[in-house]
Amino acid sequence: MKIDLTGKVAVITGGSRGLGKAMAEALSGAGATIALVARNEEKLTETRDQLIAAGGEAEYFIGDVTSEEDVARIASEVEAKFGAPHILINNAGTNCRTHLVEASLEDFEGVVDSSLKSAFLVSRAFVPGMQKHGWGRVINMTSILSHIGLPARTPYCSAKFGLLGMTKALALEVAAEGITVNGISPGPCGTEMNLPVMNDPEANAQFLKNLPVGRWGKVEEIAALACYICSDLAGFLTGTDIVIDGGWTTK
Repeated sequence: MKIDLTGKVAVITGGSRGLGKAMAEALSGAGATIALVARNEEKLTETRDQLIAAGGEAEYFIGDVTSEEDVARIASEVEAKFGAPHILINNAGTNCRTHLVEASLEDFEGVVDSSLKSAFLVSRAFVPGMQKHGWGRVINMTSILSHIGLPARTPYCSAKFGLLGMTKALALEVAAEGITVNGISPGPCGTEMNLPVMNDPEANAQFLKNLPVGRWGKVEEIAALACYICSDLAGFLTGTDIVIDGGWTTK
């Protein structure tokens, strides 16, 4: 069955590059109107223009999703442009590879705010519109580090474990209103962030030893999963988290 998101408006935070951009392309290809949210206007413009050139409808909205004031403004601007959105993908986030005893409070708060606080603020801003529609899809981009720990990832694990908890609680709050809330936990993917490892033959070979499938994930694979979750086909799927990691966490 073909996924058809025609008539749906999707807000994607961190939507100008990487997984956010890939998901924007997939949802746009299925007919959704895309509202891109990020801070880099140059990247936003490039992504918006590519979506339009491919036949889609899209616009970008600049702001800091860790700021309550910015989120309120963005929500107002999105609704004025497209009406209340039906789909929200909380994809914004940063990382910090530092051992706990060496991390500053600023390091910790920066990572937690970018993934967890932002998801709270943006969901709070857009879920009421979904309640009015009687239909909605929220996807929180969790992580394999919502399920396992790694050294030097304390801030990131804290944020992503918290985001998984938020996913489950919010799913129960809105389940009777036609709104689903789910997480996607990607494993290592071929994004810009991982290019230094991918382009280093020795480091890349060592890294791939940890992946049972023997390769990096493709952003298109994550995007296809997001597209399914956003469709009517996934109406019975809520309050869960889908790990798509090439077998990493199975070991």
